Amino acid sequence: MTTRPHDDGDFRVEFAVRFGTLWAMSGASALEGRIAGYLLLDSSGGVSAAELSDTLGISTGTVSTATRRLIDAGFVRRVRRPGSRADGFVMDADVWAGFLEREYAYLRAQRELAAAALTHVDPGTDAHARVTNMHDYMSWLIDDVDLAAAWSRHRERLRSNRE
Repeated sequence: MTTRPHDDGDFRVEFAVRFGTLWAMSGASALEGRIAGYLLLDSSGGVSAAELSDTLGISTGTVSTATRRLIDAGFVRRVRRPGSRADGFVMDADVWAGFLEREYAYLRAQRELAAAALTHVDPGTDAHARVTNMHDYMSWLIDDVDLAAAWSRHRERLRSNRE
C-alpha cells in the first residue's frame, strides 16, 4: 500500500471495515461496504483491484464482483490511471447526491408497484391498509420531502461557511 501525506493506512483499513459493517446493516454486502469505505478516504486518483484485494484482504474475484456492483449502483467509477495498464476505482466527491437521485428512482418504482397492488387487494383488509400506506409513504417521500434539493441547499450553505 502506498503511503500518502496525512494518510494513516491503518486508520483507512479500520475505517473501511467499520464502514462495511454499517453498510451491511442496510442489507448490502459488507465487502462492498469495505471497498466503498476505503475509496471514500482515497485521494490517489484511483485504487487498483490488486491494492483493494491486498489491503482489505479480499479475494480478487470478490473485488471484481463488488466493484462491478458498486459501479452499477453509482457509488464508484472505473478510471484509467496514467502510466498504468490496470484500471483504478474512485468515488465521486458528492457520491451522496447521486445516491439520492437513484433512491428516487427506487421510490417511484415502489410507488408504482403499490398502485398496481391496490387493484388486487380487497379494500378494508389489513393488506389493503399496508399497501395504501406503502403507496402514500412513497408518494410523501417523492412529492413532499425533496431530500436531493435540501441536500444541495445545505451543502452550498456549508461550503459558503467554510470559505
